Amino acid sequence: MSSEIELQRLRENWQRTVDDVADAATRAGRDAASVTIVGVSKYVDAIVAANLIEAGCHDLGESRPQQLVEKFDSIQTPSCPVRWHMIGNVQRNKSKRVVEIADVIHSVDSIRLLETMQRHASQQTHLPTCLIEVNISGEPDKHGFTPQQLRLEMPDILRCEGSIRVVGLMGMAGIDAQGDEARRQFASLRNLRDELAKTFAVPLPELSMGMSGDFVEAITEGATIVRIGSRLFEGVVG
Repeated sequence: MSSEIELQRLRENWQRTVDDVADAATRAGRDAASVTIVGVSKYVDAIVAANLIEAGCHDLGESRPQQLVEKFDSIQTPSCPVRWHMIGNVQRNKSKRVVEIADVIHSVDSIRLLETMQRHASQQTHLPTCLIEVNISGEPDKHGFTPQQLRLEMPDILRCEGSIRVVGLMGMAGIDAQGDEARRQFASLRNLRDELAKTFAVPLPELSMGMSGDFVEAITEGATIVRIGSRLFEGVVG
């Protein structure tokens, strides 16, 4: 595939996604500008990711620290600033470089990880924000706090805030959750966010939830960030 054809398909996919997100927000009685689309570029190499940026996507997400580093080091976009999102699990021994690169870290799943990230952030001027990951589906193989665990540990999370600010929650619907069940799980995360914000008198404006297959349900239930991958690369990668 020529680079021009690839870029045109990415533009079409991006615009279709923007339109569909805006439509979902409008139908939910929300402003389309209240939802940020993060293009999940784990499916593609740095060249395709750079073309996605040129197509209009200026928020890129990676699920592995090494891929985040590789894309960050390879893509130079001085005329199109990119916000980098770490959306996958981060081990504490790999968190230093993530803190140096990422603008938003979606996947803080323990106080120990947050404390480690805070130490790294205190030694630099680039200061990311973070979201606390919650296991809203209850699936045993998912990372994240349980809702009850987060209620109990939120005071400790807030006490270790420093250079990195906690700005909201992140969650994924269950692997088999669709339609109303996905909405129920997303609504539970929104309700938990609202409860924590009120109980602890802290602003938690961000809700990162929803992917290519369920972003409409997520936006309906209040998502401010949706993580879109596969639909952006239709016709570009197999």
